[in-house]
Amino acid sequence: MRAPVAAVALAAMSQSGAAAAEPVLKLGEIEDDFVRMIVCAAPLLVVGLLSLVFVLVLRAKLKAKKTGKDIGHPKIDYLAAKVKSGALAFLKEEYKYLSAYVLGWAVILIVLFTADPKKPEADDAWSDGIRSAFCMVLGAFLSGLSGFIGMTVATDGNVRTTVACASGSLNDGLRVAFTAGAAMGFGVVGLAAAGLSLVVIVMKPNRGQLETVQYTHSFGFGASSIALFARVAGGIYTKAADVGADLVGKVEAGIDEDDPHNPAVIADNVGDNVGDVAGMGADLFESYIGSIIGAATLAKESPQMLAFPLWLGAIGLIGSFIGFFFVRTKEEGNGKNTNLTALMFALEKGMYIANLIFLVLAAVLVILLFGPEEEMGWRFYGCVIVGLVAGMAIGKGTEFFTSFDYGPTISIKDRARTGPATVIIQGMGVGMVSTILPTIILVVAIVICNELGGELGEYGIALAAVGMLGTLAVSLSTDAYGPVADNAGGLAEMAGLGPEVRAKTDALDALGNTTAAMGKGFAVGSAVLTAMSLLAAFKDQLDLPDGSFDVCDPLVLAGLLLGAMLPFLFGALTMLSVGKAAGAIIKEVRRQFREVRNAKGVPLMDAIKRASAGETIPADEDVHPDSDRCVALAARAAIREMLAPALFALFAPLSIGFAVGPRCLMGALAGSTVSGCPLALAMANAGGAWDNAKKLCEKLGVKRDFVGRACVVGDTVGDPFKDTSGPALNILVKLMAVTALTIGPLLRGRADWETWRIGAALLAACAASTGALVRSGALSWGTSAAAVAA
Repeated sequence: MRAPVAAVALAAMSQSGAAAAEPVLKLGEIEDDFVRMIVCAAPLLVVGLLSLVFVLVLRAKLKAKKTGKDIGHPKIDYLAAKVKSGALAFLKEEYKYLSAYVLGWAVILIVLFTADPKKPEADDAWSDGIRSAFCMVLGAFLSGLSGFIGMTVATDGNVRTTVACASGSLNDGLRVAFTAGAAMGFGVVGLAAAGLSLVVIVMKPNRGQLETVQYTHSFGFGASSIALFARVAGGIYTKAADVGADLVGKVEAGIDEDDPHNPAVIADNVGDNVGDVAGMGADLFESYIGSIIGAATLAKESPQMLAFPLWLGAIGLIGSFIGFFFVRTKEEGNGKNTNLTALMFALEKGMYIANLIFLVLAAVLVILLFGPEEEMGWRFYGCVIVGLVAGMAIGKGTEFFTSFDYGPTISIKDRARTGPATVIIQGMGVGMVSTILPTIILVVAIVICNELGGELGEYGIALAAVGMLGTLAVSLSTDAYGPVADNAGGLAEMAGLGPEVRAKTDALDALGNTTAAMGKGFAVGSAVLTAMSLLAAFKDQLDLPDGSFDVCDPLVLAGLLLGAMLPFLFGALTMLSVGKAAGAIIKEVRRQFREVRNAKGVPLMDAIKRASAGETIPADEDVHPDSDRCVALAARAAIREMLAPALFALFAPLSIGFAVGPRCLMGALAGSTVSGCPLALAMANAGGAWDNAKKLCEKLGVKRDFVGRACVVGDTVGDPFKDTSGPALNILVKLMAVTALTIGPLLRGRADWETWRIGAALLAACAASTGALVRSGALSWGTSAAAVAA
C-alpha cells in the first residue's frame, strides 16, 4: 500500500536530515500540535489578509480615476451603469439558486459525517458533520465572493479605462485596465489564501494533522461547486448574447460589433463581466486552493511537507505584489497595428519579475524547512520549478496557435475565401493539433516530478501544481485585464468617441484576446496537475491493497470509459444550452430591427442603415433599441440552462462511488482527466484562433466583405468553445476529484458493491431530477424554456 511506502520515505528523509545540515525551522520539535499548525498556516493567512488590504488600495486608486462626466462625455457613464446593473442583477439571481444548493449540501454533509465521523474515537466526534458543513459553506461563500468582487471592480474599471484612453496615452489606459484586473487577481488569491489557512487553523483542535487537512476537502468541494455554476451560467449568458449580437448585427445587418443600435450589445458587454470575470474568478479560486489541498493531503503527518505548499502560496503572493509595479508600456496605440509583442511584454515583465522572486524565496523555504544539504528538499524545489516552467511553456504554446501573428490563425483567415464551412473545418483542425504541445509538456512535467519525488512522486506532482499557480495573483491580473479592455472598447464605440480613442482601446483589446487565450491554456494545465494530486490523495484515503487499480480490471476499465465520456456529455450540454439561448436572442434582435420605432414612427432598421452609411443621425430622429429585454432573456436562459450540466457533474462521482465502489470511481476520475484535458485544450484554442482570425480581418480592413463575414461565422462557432464549454471542462475534472475526496472517508475500506443501496438511491434522485428538467424544457433539443417564457 502507498501509505507505508510514504511513511518509510518520510523517515528516511528525517534520518538524512540528521546526518546533513539541520533545517533552520524544526517544526517537528514543536510539542503543541495547535501551535505547530498555526506556524504552518499563519504565513499564508497573514499574506492573504495583506492581499485583501492591497485590493482595497487598488479599488480606491481606481475609484479616483476620471469618469465620463469629468471629460464631458456623461453618456459613457450611463452606458457603463447599464452594464453594471445588468451584471449585478444576474449575479443576484444566480446566487439565490446557489444559496439553496449550498444549504442543501450543508444539511447532507451534517447527516453523513455525524452518522459516520472521520475520527469516531474523538470526544467531539459528533461535531464532524458540523465542521464539514461549515467548511463547505465557507468555501462556497468565498468562491462566490471572489467572483462578485471581480465583477464589481471590472465594471468600475471599464469606464475609467475608456476615459483614460480618451484623455491620456495608451499607457494610461493599460495601467487603469491592469489595476482593475489586479484588484480581481489579488482579491481572488487573497480570499483563497485567507480562507484555506483559516480552515486549517480552526479545524485543528482535537484532530491530527491529516484529519485536519481532510476538512479542507469540504472547503474545496464548496468552492468547486460554485465555480462550476458560475462558469457554466456565466458562459451561457455571455456567449448567447455574443452569438446573437454577432450573427444578426454583423452578418445580417452589417453593423459594427458594438453599434448602440444592436439590442444585444449591452447584454454582450454584461456577459463579458459575468462570464469572463465573475466565472473566471470563481474558477481560479478553486484551482488555487485545489492545488494546495492536494499537496497538503499527500503530506500526511509531516509538518514540514504541510508547511511547504502553504508557505509557497504566501511567497507567491509576495512576488506578485512586487511584479505588479513593473507593468507599463511606451507604445502609442495604433489599433490593430500596434506592436503587440512590445505590448505583451509590458504585461509579461510583471509576471517574469514575480516568478523570479517566487523561485528565489522558494529556495530559501527549502533551506528553512528541510536544510541546505537535504537532497529531498531540493528535489521538491525542482518540482516547483518544473511546474512553473510548464505553465509558462503552455501559455507560450497557446499564444502560437491563437495569435494572428502566426501561421495557424492566418491559415483560418485564408480559408475564409471559400466560405464559412472551410473556416470551421480549418479551425477544428488547428484546435486538435494545438493539443499536442501542451499534452507533451504536461507528460514531461509529470514524469520528471514523479522521478524527482521518488517514493513521494505524487507529492512532487502536487508541488508542480502549486508552483504553476504560485504567482496566480499577477497572472490572473493579466487575464482579468482582457474583459476590462474589451468592455472599454465597446463603451468607446457606443458613446461615439473618436477613432483615435478606439485605436487605443483596440490595441488593449487585441492584447486582451491573446492573454485570455494564454490564460485558458494555463488553466487547463493547472487543472490536470491539480486533478492528479487530488486523485492521488483520494487513493491514499481509500487504503486499498496494491494492485486494486489495475487498468485491466473490468471495474476500473468500466470506470475509465464512463469518466472519459463525461467531458463530452458536459461539453455537449453546455454547447446546446448556448445554442438554445442564442436562438432566442437572435429572434428578439430580428424582431426589434423590424418593429421598434421612435416617436416619429421610424423603424430601428432605417436608423441602422443611415448609421452604417456614415450618416450622423440627429438625436430626435435616432431609434433606441430595448436592450433591457435582451439582458433579461440572456439571464433567464443562463440560470435555467446551468442546472442540467451541474446535475450530471455532481451526481456522476457520487453515483459511481456508492453504487459500484471506490475502484470504479478511481477509474472514472482518471478517465475524465485524460479525455477532459485534450478536449478542453482543443475547444479553447480553436475558439481563440477563430476569434483572432476575425480580428485579423478587421486589421486588414476586410471585415465587411465575404472573407470577413465568413470569419465572423467561425468566431460565433468558437465563442461557446472557448468561453463556455472549454473552461467549464477544467472545473468538471477538478470537481469530480474533490467530490470523491470529500466522500473518501465514507468509502474507506469499502468493498465493491458494498454501498449499492445508497448508489441506487442517488441514481433514482438523478433520474427524477433529469425528468423534471426535461419536463421544464431546460433539458431538451429545442429552444430554452426560459427564453420562450420571456
